[in-house]
Amino acid sequence: MDFPIISNGEDRHIHLYGPHLAPAWLNKLPLTVAFHYHNSETLFANDPIHFGLTSRTWNIRDGGAIEIDPQYAPSLSVMPWGQWEWPLTLSTPERAVLEMLDGLPHEASFEQADKFFESLITLRPRRLQTLLADCKSIKVKRLFFFADRHQHPWRKHLDKDVIDLGRGKRSLVPGSRLDPTYLITVPEEFHGNR
Repeated sequence: MDFPIISNGEDRHIHLYGPHLAPAWLNKLPLTVAFHYHNSETLFANDPIHFGLTSRTWNIRDGGAIEIDPQYAPSLSVMPWGQWEWPLTLSTPERAVLEMLDGLPHEASFEQADKFFESLITLRPRRLQTLLADCKSIKVKRLFFFADRHQHPWRKHLDKDVIDLGRGKRSLVPGSRLDPTYLITVPEEFHGNR
């Protein structure tokens, strides 16, 4: 799966989401990137969403081409990669934003997430609705809706009332302020900025 490559100058990190650990040899390759594994089964109840359906007509389970019914909202896409055009499975932008929010505040900062979210003007609401309904992380769902402040056009097509946002307060950043709507702590510069 895919996550934005975060670079701090010379170090580059690639975050891989999936139900199984990446092979140990991956981090032994002489590359200028570091791979970080995340268990996708802790983020989504049915991972991958619509298993075997991708936006590039590729079945990721058996490696063959399939026909896709347009009613499905896939969370993964496949693109050919390398000399032999191996299928490289990537997260759709709708899934990638939830994976990125899962990394807050340790693997990405609120500032990075805010800038990333600000540019997401073409997300597809049906895919988002499916992914948000399947997402097991209360933190991720609350952070996603906290981004209402960007007022993207696709947001009005999401039904927040059918998404389980949990109960109680969540402390994400010590010493931050509590957002009264989503009951999560956010850095001071994001508080009340809607």
